[in-house]
Amino acid sequence: MSIFRPLCVHRHANPYPNTYSVTAILRHQIIPVNNYYAVLLPYNREEGIELVPEDILFGQSALELYLSDPRDVYYVKSPKSFLGASGLHDVQISFFEDLVCAMMANIKSQAELSTQEMITETVIGRPVNFHGLGGENANKQAEAILLRAAKRAGFQDVTFQFEPVAAGLEYESVLNTDQTVLVVDIGGGTTDCSLIRMGPGYRGQADRTGSLLAHSGQRVGRNDLDIYLAFKQLMPLFGMKSRAASGIEMPLMQFWNPIAINNAEAQKEFYSRQNLTLLQQLKRDAAEPEKLLRLLEVYNQSLGYSIVRRAEEAKIALSASPQYRAAIHLLSETLETEISAAEMEESIASPKDKMISLVNDAVQQGGATPDAIFITGGSGRSPVLCRAIEAQLPGIPVVRGNDFGSVTAGLARWGEICFK
Repeated sequence: MSIFRPLCVHRHANPYPNTYSVTAILRHQIIPVNNYYAVLLPYNREEGIELVPEDILFGQSALELYLSDPRDVYYVKSPKSFLGASGLHDVQISFFEDLVCAMMANIKSQAELSTQEMITETVIGRPVNFHGLGGENANKQAEAILLRAAKRAGFQDVTFQFEPVAAGLEYESVLNTDQTVLVVDIGGGTTDCSLIRMGPGYRGQADRTGSLLAHSGQRVGRNDLDIYLAFKQLMPLFGMKSRAASGIEMPLMQFWNPIAINNAEAQKEFYSRQNLTLLQQLKRDAAEPEKLLRLLEVYNQSLGYSIVRRAEEAKIALSASPQYRAAIHLLSETLETEISAAEMEESIASPKDKMISLVNDAVQQGGATPDAIFITGGSGRSPVLCRAIEAQLPGIPVVRGNDFGSVTAGLARWGEICFK
């Protein structure tokens, strides 16, 4: 089970104005209701506000609902982006546990409906490092959240496997000789690399410790590529790099925070009531107030994710075309800008370099040159990233996995070994 599907709930289930303001949230629990799992989200005791089953959606339907009405819906694109974060209070950890539990319960109920069997065993895929700043303590915190959530969702036997190792197990199933393989898993929230000895001589072993030569991982992935592209190419439309009438450049954080959708603190700061006053002052002081008026619309209509979504569309289009015209629809106008493939590559240089550094780290730690590079994950299809990986390790064959299915298939294979 790889936990990455988005989730959303209606805002009326929570009296707090900001999506990520969870410090005051009370404890809640998951209960089964008519073959579904309704999540009783925190409620205001004076108002008696709570969530009913119809208020929670998953997957594509969650995204569609959020994009149609971002002001009245909370959207969690990837809970892994928040697990393991440092400085979390107990009530925040409980809140993330509840969200993960809701997603696991949804997956479990769908699987049981499909198989017509009760499912009590699961293998959970996890990144090498959930959150780079917290080190191993962050990893332990995140794994503990996942374990408690899985138990509450009804799983009795739970084990974990690194996602790049799981992806490698799927590739191993087709090997005829033993090889040293560098598995590069570029997901939505994390990039993970594993240098693994694999092949017929290792297949089916319950203990793969001796064949795992090195791991590297960091919280940098597809989301970061989209955010950086949005920041560099789209946020100038909202006043970034413009100046006040006095000649002072507008503060960059006001343009970074609304699109930093994987940073809870950045989102909390931008959408706070105090920041509204600052944005209004910036508009009054601006040499181009019409641009800051657009930024105010981002605030009022909660458009941060929508802007990142437009950047993601541009990134995908520019993988096959040298030029793309991005369009952002506001209430009273449509903003358009041309983006070239070269501009995109320049915009995403920072997260791309971090990903390539992880590739180098795994090879150096393992002390062995891989016989093949197995690339998987949603961003593994990016020509920019593939070229960068090939440039770092020239002459080594590159094998493409199933962009979205290799990890899950590998986890299933590991489950057969663990629970046979």
